[in-house]
Amino acid sequence: MEAALVHPSDDASLDARIHKMHARDRAGLIVFIVVLWCTLLFALFSVWSYISIPAIRIILSVACGLVLTFNTAAIVAMLRHYTEDKHFIYGLDLKHLDEMHRRRG
Repeated sequence: MEAALVHPSDDASLDARIHKMHARDRAGLIVFIVVLWCTLLFALFSVWSYISIPAIRIILSVACGLVLTFNTAAIVAMLRHYTEDKHFIYGLDLKHLDEMHRRRG
């Protein structure tokens, strides 16, 4: 690994690129959560009228609620982790992307 001279403008550019990647990932995850909630709630309400046994309705409702709760909590935790370590995570990604572009010519 070779040492490189880091200029202040390089740091500002890297920070801007890191912020842009993080913002794009955050927006994508928020859209994913909204789509997940809409999809599962749509599926639940679509089959609701076909279920005549109250116990099955309760089980289905609880299962849907648990899936939504745990998936949302996992994605929120991932977003928090990405926010805390975004310079390490995205800096490494950008380093590899820059190297790949450099090798391609």
